[in-house]
Amino acid sequence: MGYELLEVQVQNPGKRPTVVVRIDRHDEQPVSIEDLAKASRAVGAEYDRSDPITGEYRLELESPGAKRPLLRLRHFERMLGLKARVRGDGHSFTGPIVSIGENTVTFGTPDGEVTLKIGQFQANLAEFPTEHR
Repeated sequence: MGYELLEVQVQNPGKRPTVVVRIDRHDEQPVSIEDLAKASRAVGAEYDRSDPITGEYRLELESPGAKRPLLRLRHFERMLGLKARVRGDGHSFTGPIVSIGENTVTFGTPDGEVTLKIGQFQANLAEFPTEHR
């Protein structure tokens, strides 16, 4: 369909759960309301078919937004120079994305640069770009 699945979260699982699905476009253009509606119909149909959640739930589709998850090398390349919130692999900091390696990302921190291997930490955008990237 031309979308990349970024995240799926189940919120409020003990009561009436909300399934939040975050998507991005493969062509890296901004996600529109029409994109969300189209993807929502497709995801809703698949959930109706496979019935992965017992009982009632609410399905919400979202664009990546200001706290965009950074998962793949291309995500970090697009946001080079912006700040990311990083957790995991013994680290917890917020700092700018300084450089990208073959399978690594280097961040600036007050204690110096830290290079981490993609897939061994979690990161979210901590600084929203002034224009779409």
